[in-house]
Amino acid sequence: MGCKLNFSESSAIARQFEEGGFVRVGPDDEADICVVNSCSVTEHADKKCRNIIRKLHRRNPSAIIAVTGCYAQLRPNDLAAVEGVDIVLSNNDKGDLYKRVLELSERGHTQVFACETSELTSFFSAFSSNDRTRAFLKVQDGCDYKCAYCTIHYARGSSRNIPVADVVAQAERIAAAGQKEIVITGVNTGDFGRTTGETFLDLLRALNDVEGIERYRISSIEPNLLTDDIIAFCAASDKFQHHFHIPLQSGSDKILGLMRRRYTTAKFADRIESVRRAMPDAFIGIDVIVGFPGETELEFERTYEFLERVSPAYIHIFPFSERPGTPAVDMPDKVPSSVASQRVQRLEKLCSELHRKFAENALGKTRKVLFESTMRGGYMFGFTGNYIRVKVPYDRTMINRICDVELVAMDGDSADVSGRINASEVTTTE
Repeated sequence: MGCKLNFSESSAIARQFEEGGFVRVGPDDEADICVVNSCSVTEHADKKCRNIIRKLHRRNPSAIIAVTGCYAQLRPNDLAAVEGVDIVLSNNDKGDLYKRVLELSERGHTQVFACETSELTSFFSAFSSNDRTRAFLKVQDGCDYKCAYCTIHYARGSSRNIPVADVVAQAERIAAAGQKEIVITGVNTGDFGRTTGETFLDLLRALNDVEGIERYRISSIEPNLLTDDIIAFCAASDKFQHHFHIPLQSGSDKILGLMRRRYTTAKFADRIESVRRAMPDAFIGIDVIVGFPGETELEFERTYEFLERVSPAYIHIFPFSERPGTPAVDMPDKVPSSVASQRVQRLEKLCSELHRKFAENALGKTRKVLFESTMRGGYMFGFTGNYIRVKVPYDRTMINRICDVELVAMDGDSADVSGRINASEVTTTE
């Protein structure tokens, strides 16, 4: 559940079971062991986790159910009380999950174990391997920022990382498996190097030299950590794509201050401008929280107008969710959920307009597209370097290939683009 970091960790846990002789089954199939890697970014995520556990238990009443992740770290006793849960492990103990579950299975009986909320110091190395074209590679964990709305520091601990050399070794394993693209992920990815005396730029330079990987994407980076040197490196590299995910959270300096963010709207706009100077075609995704305490209609309008002005290619919109134990819980001037929902709808409409405009600007151009294996309605899909999704008639030989594709037309009301592959690259069509 949750973020790309959890996705990479879940895949690593699954590999441990598969290497131990277990067979991975589909979510609707019968299972002997069920592992839930939980998220706790919102109240909805907590509820979804509990519902998934109950569903798994109904389908597999005799199965061992193990729960880990951020919800397990923050509220272990709540999860231990859910019917069907046999073991709850903290993020600190995530790397031992396979061993602990195996011990439980071999004893022939189950017992609930709620994790202790001890200091988080371990690093569970992880990368995903169940996608034929793309891998998510964890390079960093934890966060020292303690934003007013966020529980991540408590769920993941302080910022920490493994050495550049260890990350490179994992990237080489990914390349050996035939995957062409790596998404670099972490809790506060740009803070890489805090525990090893290295820098995020050191990491990017080392990864750039890994043979077999043709594309890298940075999953998310804080605006105050997106330096001119990083921007210049990505612009000059043939491997690092013109694609940045930069969390904003609010376009109001007042609200940013209440949130305890480490930048102003002027600083954020400066970072966007720097990216576009170096990479005019860059895809820029932005996170925004609406309905934070103190967000009046005027403050929301400032956010809306700021987003119009910086014109990102996509906006990830989240209604504010009050998390126990965070400073935001005690803040005055709460925003009614109905008002927050209306603001979400306004930003969703703006997002659709901006996303479509970004894609339309690429029509008539030829771009390199990495195609995936999914087929829907006789079509396959892939992404350009700057993250425009392209559809072409399905051709199995194109899977996990990077092809030159002419972007010819918008696909109906969506922001997908219909493409035409250079005929010389097509060997057979099915």
